[in-house]
Amino acid sequence: MSQTTDSLFDLTGKVALVTGGSRGMGYQMVRAFAERGADVIVASRKLDRCEEVAAEVTAMGRKGLAVSVHAGQWESIDSLIETAYGWAGRLDILVNNAGMGPAVPSHDVSEKLFDSVVNLNFKGPFRLASQVAKRMYDGEGGSIINISSSGSLQPLPGVVPYGSAKAALNAMTRSLAAEYGPKVRVNAISPGPFLTDIADSWPEEARTTAPNALGRPAAPNEIVGAAVFLASNASSFVTDALVRVDGGLSVS
Repeated sequence: MSQTTDSLFDLTGKVALVTGGSRGMGYQMVRAFAERGADVIVASRKLDRCEEVAAEVTAMGRKGLAVSVHAGQWESIDSLIETAYGWAGRLDILVNNAGMGPAVPSHDVSEKLFDSVVNLNFKGPFRLASQVAKRMYDGEGGSIINISSSGSLQPLPGVVPYGSAKAALNAMTRSLAAEYGPKVRVNAISPGPFLTDIADSWPEEARTTAPNALGRPAAPNEIVGAAVFLASNASSFVTDALVRVDGGLSVS
C-alpha cells in the first residue's frame, strides 16, 4: 500500500473522478489523489488504459474504477455520471481534464473540427460540471477543478477554437462557483507548457526551454501540487479562482 497522509491535504474517504485520467497530467492527478487516500474513477476514451491506471490505484490500497467516456458528448457524460454514482454513491472531487487543441490555421478550420474542439473543451465539461455540482450541492458538497490553459489568457495563433473554448471554461468556472456555492467550490487550473504527449511533436528547443520566468516546460507531475491543493481542505476558502501553473508566462 502506498499512501501519503497530511492533515491538510488528506483525501481519505473521498471519491474523485478524473476525465482524461489515463495519461499525462490526468494520470498524475489520479495517482496523487490515490496516494492521499481517495478512491478514484479513471475516465477516458481508451478503456484498456483506464483499466491499467485503475489497477494501479487498487495496488495502492484504494478503490479504482475504469470507465470509457467521450467527454465531448452529453449522452456519454450522463452515462459516466450514473456509473460513478452507482459505484461510489457520491463524488467529492471532479477534475474536468479531458481536452485537445490541434494546431490548424484559422482559415483552414472545418466546422467538424471546430465542433470537436469546442465540444471536448467546453460543451462536455459544462455538462459534467453542472450535473455533478447539483448532486454535490444536494449532498455534502465537494470540489470541482476545471483544467484550462494558458491559451485562454494569451493570444496564440493557430489554436483559436481551443483558446476560445478554454476562455469559456474560465467563465464557466466563475459562474458555477457563484451558482453552487457555498457547498461546492469550483476552481480552474491554467497550465502552461507541459511535457505531455502533445510535446512529442515539439521542436527539441521547445522541449527544453520556454518563454516563462522559469525558462522551461513542466514535467506532467508538476500539476499535482495545485490539483491536490484545490481538491483538499487546504483550499477550503478558495473558490472562483484561476490558478496559473505556467512557470511565469507573461500573459495579458
